[in-house]
Amino acid sequence: MKILLQTVKNAEVTIKGKTVGKISRGYLLLVGFTGDDNTDIVDRMIDKLLSLRCFADEHGLINLSLDDVHGDILSVSQFTLYADASKGRRPSFINAMRPHEAEELYDYFNKQLENKFGKAISTGVFGADMLVDSVNDGPFTLILDSKELL
Repeated sequence: MKILLQTVKNAEVTIKGKTVGKISRGYLLLVGFTGDDNTDIVDRMIDKLLSLRCFADEHGLINLSLDDVHGDILSVSQFTLYADASKGRRPSFINAMRPHEAEELYDYFNKQLENKFGKAISTGVFGADMLVDSVNDGPFTLILDSKELL
């Protein structure tokens, strides 16, 4: 499992001109799964994600958590995090989890994240052609890879 995390001042997802997810300050998460991912990995990634301190305090030091700043979360499925562009000109997505299984894990991720976060999160729509608009804060971007948590 990979998560590209960006701290944002605001972010939204639109599909065919309709806003389906929108947040103010917080995390924009692009979430991807690979073949051996499971609910245990998802749970560990959520714990890591929610414990991070990614926001600056009054001294400009990165000491504040999402909870500390009363931030929001926008979660967007992103199978292209598992693209392999090492050969040729067209990326291969063979390492991405098959859509049906990925959708189940993405739904599980969002439900568990919301439960552990303690408030509603916003999401995109799995498999949809989405426009994601965000104003990055910092910019501050992290790539969380479940293989690094083991």
